[in-house]
Amino acid sequence: MLWGREERRKTRICAGITMLTSITDGFLCCLLGKTPNAVGPLDSVESSDGFTFLEVKPGRILRIHHSAPERPRSPRSPQSPERGAVRCQRRITLYRNGQLLIENLGEAQAPRCPLPDANGEPGAPDPAGTAAKRRKRKPKRVVTVDCKKRITSCKGTHGDVVLFFIHGVGGSLDIWKEQLEFFSKLGYEVVAPDLAGHGCSSAPPVAAAYTFYALAEDMRAVFKRYAKKRNILIGHSYGVSFCTFLAHEYPELVHKVIMINGGGPTALEPSLCSIFNLPPCVLHCLSPCLAWSFLKAGFARQGAKEKQLLKEGNAFNVSSFVLRATMSGQYWPEGDELYHAELAVPVLLVHGMHDKFVPIEEDQRMAEILLIAFLKVIDEGSHMVMLECPDTVNTLLHEFVLWEPDTPAARGDGDTE
Repeated sequence: MLWGREERRKTRICAGITMLTSITDGFLCCLLGKTPNAVGPLDSVESSDGFTFLEVKPGRILRIHHSAPERPRSPRSPQSPERGAVRCQRRITLYRNGQLLIENLGEAQAPRCPLPDANGEPGAPDPAGTAAKRRKRKPKRVVTVDCKKRITSCKGTHGDVVLFFIHGVGGSLDIWKEQLEFFSKLGYEVVAPDLAGHGCSSAPPVAAAYTFYALAEDMRAVFKRYAKKRNILIGHSYGVSFCTFLAHEYPELVHKVIMINGGGPTALEPSLCSIFNLPPCVLHCLSPCLAWSFLKAGFARQGAKEKQLLKEGNAFNVSSFVLRATMSGQYWPEGDELYHAELAVPVLLVHGMHDKFVPIEEDQRMAEILLIAFLKVIDEGSHMVMLECPDTVNTLLHEFVLWEPDTPAARGDGDTE
């Protein structure tokens, strides 16, 4: 009799699990228009509003804006192998006190010696005795970069070019609305994902789903899905870290990188004193205050227009749990100055002058560390500069996308498709 009761109890439990699974499958079916695959990731599902839902892992679904213009196939004109060719040579020496010595071997100018150490103290000229001792010190690590990059102009008519837009914490792909429309009209193929828990992507209920490494693997999956021969990465705030990660992982595929208010080349570590480390119940009560403070710090002005932009751009329109988990998960010790100094890809740094989240000194430091970098400051902008000054940002981005080194071989070369 006892055995029979136990069997009936197990049967009821199994039935309940089956019913719960059916409800979940039905919900996903309504959301995606297709029954989810419980074995492996979905290929992709197109929604009625034009977005793509990509299952990067079972149950982990990202909303993606993907616009690929239809263009007729045309034979490519032959290009000179020296067009836009740049020799990237540098030797990076890391000492045990965190000091970095960067020698740009391919340039006629003197090497940068030494750069400020990890504590931000600039390396002042030393007396002869101290300098001699430093020369005898054994470095902790020496990295040599020696490659030949071919940096060319990327036009909307080129079928091998894809632009990736990656937003930061609390945002969504909607913050790129003006940029996506601008480049789509010019004929570019554009890709913009919602990070997990942001926008219309799925929000796993575990904090481990929002660590830097988990989100970086999502971006890797999106990049591998849509990447072509020449890919340009555009990141804002925290999204800049994922652009750096992809550029480091795929140096042959990443053609150019654009960093908007991304900060300095420092390893990521969540602050123990951060407001986002408060208990979830307290953070939930503070959510309206956080949105208000983001408006004050993220925009140069706080009028009705800025409030509407904040609402339309879905900035900080995430749950308190996702916000806390994402901020606490910003741990990436590998992304230090040495990691950034190894990059040989051209980088455009865009900084809003009134940004209260990222001081301009951090972007200036980034420009010093990177091998090929251009820093542009927008006087009227703040942290959400792509929403505040869309025309200025679009112009800067497009000029950089079209830029190529002024090499002798390129001067007399005609335009090629």
